[in-house]
Amino acid sequence: MTPSVSSALPYVDFATFLQRHFPGQKVQKITLTAGFSCPTRDGSMGKGGCTYCNNKSFSPNYATKLKSITEQINEGIAFFRRKYPEMKYLAYFQSYTNTYGEVEDCIAKYEEALRHEDVVGLIIGTRPDCMPQPLLDYLEQLSKRTFLLVEYGVESTCDRSLERIQRGHSYQTSVETIERTHAAGILVGAHLILGLPGESREEMLQHADRLSQLPITTLKIHQLQIIRGTIMAGEYQRDPSDFHLFTEEEYIDLIVDFVHRLRRDIVLERFVSQSPPALLLAPRWGWKNHEFTAKIRKALTATPQDFHK
Repeated sequence: MTPSVSSALPYVDFATFLQRHFPGQKVQKITLTAGFSCPTRDGSMGKGGCTYCNNKSFSPNYATKLKSITEQINEGIAFFRRKYPEMKYLAYFQSYTNTYGEVEDCIAKYEEALRHEDVVGLIIGTRPDCMPQPLLDYLEQLSKRTFLLVEYGVESTCDRSLERIQRGHSYQTSVETIERTHAAGILVGAHLILGLPGESREEMLQHADRLSQLPITTLKIHQLQIIRGTIMAGEYQRDPSDFHLFTEEEYIDLIVDFVHRLRRDIVLERFVSQSPPALLLAPRWGWKNHEFTAKIRKALTATPQDFHK
C-alpha cells in the first residue's frame, strides 16, 4: 500500500500511515526488550557497541529483558488504557538487534507477542547485517497474516561515517538487505542519524537522495545526541571541536531541505529524539518533541518547493 500525501503537509506522517492500515482504529506502539544483544557488543564483530549507543536512552522502564514479552505488553497497555480503552497495539521490538539470535528463539518471541489479544502487528528493529534467510522466509509468511514492518538501522549512507561509529557494516549491506526484504513483500523502515562527526551538510542531504532510491516505506530521522556512557561521549569530552551539534534553528533548516530532496511517498515517522536529561550531554535544546515537530511542519508548509516524485 502506498499512502497518499496530505494536502496540508509535504510528506506522509506516521499517524496517517497507521490510519490507512487500520481504518477507524486507534493503534499505538508498545516498546519491548526481547533480551537479544548486538554483534558489535558480544565480541563477534567488536565490543562496546556503536559509539553513539546507550540503550537506556530510548528504552522505557517496563521494557526489560527480565520480564516476559507478555508481561511487558500488559504493562505497556496498562499505561495507555486509562486514556484509550479501545486502543490496539503494535509490538515494537526495539532494543538492540531483534533478529540477532537463534531463529527459533526469535520466532517464539514474535509469536508470543502476536498471541496477545490486543496486539495487531509487529515492528522489528534490527541491523541490515543481521537478517538470515531462514528468518526472512518466516517473516515473508508472517507478513501475509499480520501487519509487519522491519526497521533497519542504516544510520548513514557514508561508509566513512559507518566505520567511524563502529557499525560493522557498509551502506551497500543496507541496500542489499532492504531490497531483499522488500522483495519478500515486507514493509521496510529505515533509521538515520543526522549530524554524525565528519559529515558535511551536503553529505547529509545526499542521504535523502540515496534513500529515495531504495524501496523503503518509512523513515525515522533524529539529530545526533551525545549520550553519557557511550564511546562517543568520551570522544566529545576529549575534543568537542570535532563535532558540530546543531542549534534548533540549524536543524530545522536542514530538515526542510532534507524533506524536499526525499521521495515524496516515504512516511516520515519522526524528525527528532530527546534522550532523558540525566543521560544527555549535548545538545540540550529545551523543546519537547511535539513542539519541535510543529515548528518543522510550519517551516515545511511555508517553503513550498518541487519534490521528488
